[in-house]
Amino acid sequence: MGAEPTTGGETADLTGAQEYAAEWARHLRRLGFVPLDPVEAERLLLVHTVRLAQALLASDFTARPAQDVGRALVEAQLTEPQMLDWSVRTLGVSFCARVVPGRVDHPDTPARVAALQAAFAAGFARALRDRTFAQQERIARSAWQARDQIERALRDSEARFRAVFVGAAIGVGVAGIDGRIVEVNQAFADLLGYTPDELREFNVAELTHPDDAAGMWGLYQELIEGRRDCARVEKRYFRKDGTAVWTDLAVSLVRHADGRPRFTVAMVQDITERHALQQRLRFQAEHDPLTGLPNRTLFFHRLNALFAAADPQQRIGVCFLDLDGFKAVNDRLGHHHGDRLLGVIADRLADCVSGLGHLVARMGGDEFVILVDGGAGLDEVVAVAEKVLAAVAAPVDVGDHQLTVSASIGVVDSPVGQTSAAELMKAADTTLYWAKGEGRGRWAVFDPERSARDQARSALSAGLPAALDRGEFVVHYQPIVSLVDGTMSAVEALVRWVHPELGLVGPDRFIGLAEESGLIVRLGEWVLGQACRDAERWRREFPDARLVVSVNVAARQVDDPSLVDVVAETLSRTGLPADLLQLELTESAATGGPGEPLRALHRLAGLGVRLAIDDFGTGYSSLAYLRRLPIHVLKLAAPFVEGIRADDPTNGHRDERIVDALVRLAHALELRVTAEAVETVEQVERLRALRCDTGQGRWFGPPVPADEISARLRGLPPA
Repeated sequence: MGAEPTTGGETADLTGAQEYAAEWARHLRRLGFVPLDPVEAERLLLVHTVRLAQALLASDFTARPAQDVGRALVEAQLTEPQMLDWSVRTLGVSFCARVVPGRVDHPDTPARVAALQAAFAAGFARALRDRTFAQQERIARSAWQARDQIERALRDSEARFRAVFVGAAIGVGVAGIDGRIVEVNQAFADLLGYTPDELREFNVAELTHPDDAAGMWGLYQELIEGRRDCARVEKRYFRKDGTAVWTDLAVSLVRHADGRPRFTVAMVQDITERHALQQRLRFQAEHDPLTGLPNRTLFFHRLNALFAAADPQQRIGVCFLDLDGFKAVNDRLGHHHGDRLLGVIADRLADCVSGLGHLVARMGGDEFVILVDGGAGLDEVVAVAEKVLAAVAAPVDVGDHQLTVSASIGVVDSPVGQTSAAELMKAADTTLYWAKGEGRGRWAVFDPERSARDQARSALSAGLPAALDRGEFVVHYQPIVSLVDGTMSAVEALVRWVHPELGLVGPDRFIGLAEESGLIVRLGEWVLGQACRDAERWRREFPDARLVVSVNVAARQVDDPSLVDVVAETLSRTGLPADLLQLELTESAATGGPGEPLRALHRLAGLGVRLAIDDFGTGYSSLAYLRRLPIHVLKLAAPFVEGIRADDPTNGHRDERIVDALVRLAHALELRVTAEAVETVEQVERLRALRCDTGQGRWFGPPVPADEISARLRGLPPA
């Protein structure tokens, strides 16, 4: 058995192809006259059979070869009406079984076969139509010249037209400008289930389906008025039995010699099966296969259409829904049960809005969206969200399990003129995550001001890495002053971002973002290096000052195994003595556990670096654990110091007693104490009376650039 190679790695059965081509040729001869001898016809059809097989087996499938085969048959004058029907039908199971038996059970074979059938028929019909158009044009030209030709030429021309008209495999009809049908061929009559004589009693308008697009009649009106010469549309006709048939209709205008419209010629091809296939494919393309709901494609098509057609004041609302904890269901019970749960939830969502006319779509995964079109406002959209939450919360039986799930919903409602489809969905997505962040199982309404703050925060977060690369950060230093003699004993290094658009941005706006993104480690290393360089410069310039630089260390840095090595390398590179560097850690970072962070603190202390606990008194650290930490300084949390105010004696005395206890505790542990947020002379005096060692705050000076610290060390007044 021979084989013909294909581009997809599979092969066609050449013997089967020869048998198929032979049967094809025999069938053509039985239908009528074939303008080829049997050998030539069989050889030609074998070539086309192999082309169809190669197309079916190709790895990169296209139905174009089948269209070319259909056209080639017309060009070879093989145009018997029944031949198209036989060729399309046998191109299915019979063709596969004989010519490509190895492809019969392949899952995509039916779809490929259907595409080849449609393309074959389309190519045949188009070629026949083109030939008919060409012959029609020749006939028309002959008609205009008929008065100058002899009677025999006129009869020959009429005979040629009649041969084409009667023998055409597609329906051909002629109608007057008034729409009255003048003549039709048998194919046209068969298409509509009438006889030709019955159709000659009709007006074109009587056969038209009432659901035809209004634009179709506009085209026809332009045609009969002579403003266009041809038109082509897909439309429905009524058959005699009342059923509808979908057709590909091409209408041409034939004019009088002086250019006035004379009559119209219509060519009609039955595309009912192709239209049904297109509808099925469209449904599959626009609906979710798991739930049967419209998918994101159809949803955005509908949403964009609403925005294109709606009045600017018309309101459009969206409920964007996401199931809470759905991943846990998949992980615990498997995707099969997860899919069943999604199906139940989809049915409930559809039932919730079935009587309201709203569109429910599945966006993907466990996300759904409800489009509230032309609503009365936010209250209506919120009512839909609450109804949906109640429906979702009802227990769901999935196999042997009863599941209770909740959902979070982002609610957006806006006039069409104040937003766009993309902005509406972006707002809905943002609001959905607000709802999740606020506890889940609830809805949240879009707030433009909150969104603007979030966007600004996101923009800052996105710009952090590049800002660090471009050197947009600077370090300012706040003095730490002895409460005994008033000398500046240390400075705290505080990072600032010199933003190209926002100016000087404080750490409260970006440190949290850096911690979330993990950039805090890189940023912290940069601050450490810059602070050590500045401190070493002060040490060389003012050796008697012995100014300590205090650098904040984030929890992520404490957890980083390379922290000790980074500090040691920085000290070595800058030349700063270890005892002039102080690292500040929060209570939670310093007392997080007995593992690697604690070992890191001991190694840092072993280098000679001073360690301080920042914001002491706000955490819940154990005093016993505090004794184990190799720390040198406690920095009292700002709220305790702020509470020592002369204008609030009741609370002031209480906070003063707390500070007194904390100072005594620190001194008992042989630790020095720094009070933060010192802003008044009364606070300075009371802290000094409580034997607090050092103070830091606006009273002693705000954070300033390194040059201003140098000026202060020289004894110059502040700038």
